[in-house]
Amino acid sequence: MSIRIGILGYGNLGRGVECAIKHNPDLELVAVFTRRAPETVKILTETATVYSVSDAEKMKDKIDVLIICGGSATDLPKQTPEYAKMFNVIDSFDTHARIPEHFDAVDAAAKESGHIGIISVGWDPGMFSLNRLYANAILTNGKDYTFWGKGVSQGHSDAVRRIKGVKDAKQYTIPVEAALEAVRNGENPELTTRQKHTRECFVVAEEGADLAQIENDIKTMPNYFSDYDTTVHFISEEELKRDHSGIPHGGFVIRSGKTGWNNENNHVIEYSLKLDSNPEFTSSVLVAYARAAYRMNKEGQTGAKTVFDVAPAYLSSADGAELRKHLL
Repeated sequence: MSIRIGILGYGNLGRGVECAIKHNPDLELVAVFTRRAPETVKILTETATVYSVSDAEKMKDKIDVLIICGGSATDLPKQTPEYAKMFNVIDSFDTHARIPEHFDAVDAAAKESGHIGIISVGWDPGMFSLNRLYANAILTNGKDYTFWGKGVSQGHSDAVRRIKGVKDAKQYTIPVEAALEAVRNGENPELTTRQKHTRECFVVAEEGADLAQIENDIKTMPNYFSDYDTTVHFISEEELKRDHSGIPHGGFVIRSGKTGWNNENNHVIEYSLKLDSNPEFTSSVLVAYARAAYRMNKEGQTGAKTVFDVAPAYLSSADGAELRKHLL
């Protein structure tokens, strides 16, 4: 029997989840829930139906796991605890500083209803988090480094688009190669924010806009660009569409550590990702954890979980014997 999946929200992430389900034969997309008028949302799966979010509760017994594809700023803090009262849920909440409070809210709702809620699933937080944990557990005497990019930051791109005179924009986060190499060489450097990453902006300005003012507004924007060496390029709308229409991303998690009685031996653990599509990769992680949520709940587990709480075998469609034979 297939695991029945629902998708809440049909943006880049929701569309990616739909594609990932297609390539997982043990999963079946049953429903897409939207805040838009359902008749205006066209999905690819002919056997699934688009519903209004207000109809979600009526589907409680027809969906095994609901994958929530909202934004971390305002959607997920409300949606995940709310829908955990009705379904097993998965989200990609990525505001690191607020994960503890989000976990507590989902945990209370999921335990009360007898469901599982796996939060903060994706690649950071998510796969990068797992690799930081594994590396810390193995190299107890060491130092962590995380580099993001080269890739499009959707949040930073949005911040640039909100500047007066900007018609459209894409922003790339880029690791500083010298810093990356120093870490890979086991030098354990102390790195400032500016020394780890640069930012590059490609901006389409409105006709007659003050380009110097736009560049200054970008470079001095607190929390986004002021702590980084930032380059601003002004390009045409056609160039932006032609050269910057994708949403690539990726990065590196590195731990450099020492072992031996006198710490005489150096070791470097590195995990890296290079992604053509940030949302499609994140969606694929969400779908794997949906399988885990279903299995864990079937065993009687309830409450909020993170990637730290999910055994790897729960993620795979293969059974234990097959995993031991081919992957161990």
